[in-house]
Amino acid sequence: MLKSKRITPLVLAGLVMSAVGPAVAQPTPPPPRAKGPSLASAVEAAQIAINTCLANGYKTTALVADADGEPVAMLSADGAQLRTHNIARGKVATVIRYKVASGVIMDRVAKEPALAAETKADPKINGFAWRGGIPIMSGGELIGAIAVSGAPGGDKDEACIQPALSKIKPRTN
Repeated sequence: MLKSKRITPLVLAGLVMSAVGPAVAQPTPPPPRAKGPSLASAVEAAQIAINTCLANGYKTTALVADADGEPVAMLSADGAQLRTHNIARGKVATVIRYKVASGVIMDRVAKEPALAAETKADPKINGFAWRGGIPIMSGGELIGAIAVSGAPGGDKDEACIQPALSKIKPRTN
């Protein structure tokens, strides 16, 4: 007499789990950060901006971000005000959103009520467009932004950024 081999539900579940288990247990890795300056370039640029401001007597924060506005490096001079961190983030967000220097948007906001309302409503911009954020370009493409906050005026923040951009520009092209 032939006995029929029967697969019990418990054995079947074990077979299914052994076949599916490894695929389920390995989630897709998160994507890397967006295109932007390398970590080394970002740290160097932030340090140059901070040192330039310190040489002028300003305790500032410098933020270098990728093309999505995510921080790559943020440095804050000893004694810089805490609020400079948030202001630098807002300057970077302005650059990333509008793809121009934050000062350009600051000037336009004064003349364009709709743009003023738009920037005020954007939580990343923190309610106001400030001068002191500059795009980082490569081959005509926006690959990030650098912002400085803490000098007595956005024009002075921008002046601290220029030597930093000059130094890293050859590596972003």
